[in-house]
Amino acid sequence: MSSTLKLVLFDVDGTLVDSQGDIVAAMTRAFAAVDAPLPERAKLLSIVGLSLDVAMPTLAPDQTEAAHQKMIESYKAAYMELRAQFGVAQSSPLYPGAMDALRSLQAVPEFLLGIATGKSRRGLDKLIEGHALDGLFMTQQVADFHPSKPHPSMILQAMQDAGVEPADTVMVGDTSFDMEMARAAGVRGIGVNWGYHPPERLGDAHVVIDDYAELAPVLERIWSMPG
Repeated sequence: MSSTLKLVLFDVDGTLVDSQGDIVAAMTRAFAAVDAPLPERAKLLSIVGLSLDVAMPTLAPDQTEAAHQKMIESYKAAYMELRAQFGVAQSSPLYPGAMDALRSLQAVPEFLLGIATGKSRRGLDKLIEGHALDGLFMTQQVADFHPSKPHPSMILQAMQDAGVEPADTVMVGDTSFDMEMARAAGVRGIGVNWGYHPPERLGDAHVVIDDYAELAPVLERIWSMPG
């Protein structure tokens, strides 16, 4: 592998942390706020990764714009309450092997780590604080400043921050939105099969891994390829 800097970007919900309990609970509160019928759990989790201003109309297309805004505010309030009640480590635990993988990658001099998430700045800050991830991610792209995935804006900005080219960048995520975003940005996508979209929906992934222990070898293989 060359000494050129490499950027490894991570999605958060469904990739680094398992936040499905809080997501479903907060969505339940959001739908109750406008007296709308609650979709089934699988449907709720299918939109994880989208920004809330896209997710709510997707889940509740018959609701008005004002109702969607009320749902968004109710969701945010509920999510904050749950996090405050149970703490980040319990409400959004890291997936097995995630911390070890991050620390191992950080120890590689050529590797830069980053985040590309549908979370808000506030939400990501709380998560980083709660899991003691400070200093790991040199670029952090959040929903506040970008169009929703799969628009490539987050990855393009992250590459600009890091000063790396598409060939030296990968996106690690659990949803089709992550893989489509990677393709749109011209970078390779590494899918994970423990998140909120099944592997068959990760068609744009360069490879799908089953365990965090597979990540470093996959990166080595990708960046050892010519060109």
